[in-house]
Amino acid sequence: MIKLAIIVGSTRKGRFAPVVANWFADRAKQRADLSVDVLDLDDLDLPDRLHGFGEERAPEVALVSPRLAGADAFVVITPEYNHSFPAPLKSAIDWHFTEWQAKPVGFVSYGGVGGGLRAVEQLRQVFAELHAVTVRDGVSFHGAWERFDAEGNPVDADGADKAATTLLDQLVWWGTALQEARAKRPYGA
Repeated sequence: MIKLAIIVGSTRKGRFAPVVANWFADRAKQRADLSVDVLDLDDLDLPDRLHGFGEERAPEVALVSPRLAGADAFVVITPEYNHSFPAPLKSAIDWHFTEWQAKPVGFVSYGGVGGGLRAVEQLRQVFAELHAVTVRDGVSFHGAWERFDAEGNPVDADGADKAATTLLDQLVWWGTALQEARAKRPYGA
């Protein structure tokens, strides 16, 4: 069983993130090889300023850290703002270091013409620096607002489900391989 943490990266008022996140989390929860924990940054109220070196983490961060540390794999759900990802998502990532190490990260993105893919490309660089492994395939919704019906289901359900299955299969493979590797030989950066 792989413990998957789904991180909802948008906190913007009126955000579209819950539509995408609810759909994806439902797909992940249907699998017998995953246990799913959804961390919605809008609910977590993480500080936007990092603590100084040697200072204690804020209580809000202390509540999130064990959830990330206990995860075997991650999916980041992100919109694209100005060809990048949201600032609260970067802060949430930066509050942590070892929690990401030697674990796979997948992406579900959404936006306008770019579908969030420019945000994902930047996130790949960030996670590489944190010694995480980003999986190749992801899920992307171009013109996302027109890609979901009134009930929050993708208009192209077959295509979206196929993309989600591919992403989750890769996360399970990498999550299992890296979980076994960490148990055999702890990772040290």
